[in-house]
Amino acid sequence: MVVTKLDVSFTHFNEAQAVLGDYNRFVSILEDHYKVSISSQGEDIVVASEDVELLARLSAIFSLLQQLVASQLPIGERDIRYVISLADQDKLEEAKLLYQQKDPIIRTLRGKQIYPKTLQQVQYLKAMQTKDMVFAIGPAGTGKTYLAVLYALRLLKDNHIQKIILTRPAVEAGENLGFLPGDLREKLAPYLQPLYDALYDIVGKDQVEEWIDKNIVEIAPLAYMRGRTLSNAIVILDEAQNTTEKQMKMFLTRLGFDAKMVITGDLTQVDLPGHAKSGLGKAIALVKHVKGIETIQFEKSDSIRHPLVQAILLKYEEDEQ
Repeated sequence: MVVTKLDVSFTHFNEAQAVLGDYNRFVSILEDHYKVSISSQGEDIVVASEDVELLARLSAIFSLLQQLVASQLPIGERDIRYVISLADQDKLEEAKLLYQQKDPIIRTLRGKQIYPKTLQQVQYLKAMQTKDMVFAIGPAGTGKTYLAVLYALRLLKDNHIQKIILTRPAVEAGENLGFLPGDLREKLAPYLQPLYDALYDIVGKDQVEEWIDKNIVEIAPLAYMRGRTLSNAIVILDEAQNTTEKQMKMFLTRLGFDAKMVITGDLTQVDLPGHAKSGLGKAIALVKHVKGIETIQFEKSDSIRHPLVQAILLKYEEDEQ
């Protein structure tokens, strides 16, 4: 096999280590994906291939990684895998926009800055900033709910809203929570834990509890939205694929002035009993041309979960098909 040198060279050891990964960990990911042998020889990278298209793609990937390192951006395994997916879609130029973001969405309690991690997350954030109603649909692990909660917290901290309302249909309990022990919050806890986790991660449990006590943060089942007009707030409906058509119509018509709604769900994970139709798909079809409403479609490539989780989900999908 002929060995070809890529149009990339390193200026110093630290740059090479950052781009290639500790013990060439990032190189191994590229080798596994493209089924080719890649190695470093001094300041050069060589590939055991004569495939012109593959060599050009690898050169572009390493060149982008060099730019990220030069910008002092940390590179992790997730970044490598996402850059590979963008390269395979001929979207590497767009990736530069993702990694050139200056302003974080928010900072965690420990001071960590959080940025969108995929191009689609960038579009999602922009949609929430510019539209009063946003639908976010796609697979689990793409950050649909987490980013919505982060953006809601930023609006609250900046005094753009007075309240955050988090809701979801409690399908497993048939929206009838009376038989469960405890007060309303305790009854809802199993269904709303992902929302609690996002809140705790950013402002801490004590602050969240204080906001809940003062009704600044409201966490309630979807049925509790009936008959209300939700103003000066951001309202996040999670797991929206498990709403019926009537529930979705009821929810969407609760929007008041100076308010935003974010509706998240995965149309492949409908858990409604019997033959009930999901209200999410119908709502998206009905409002797709309405000004002020935007739908963001996430794909598997936007997943920020462990690669093994993605591989497992793919196997299950293949088995179901």
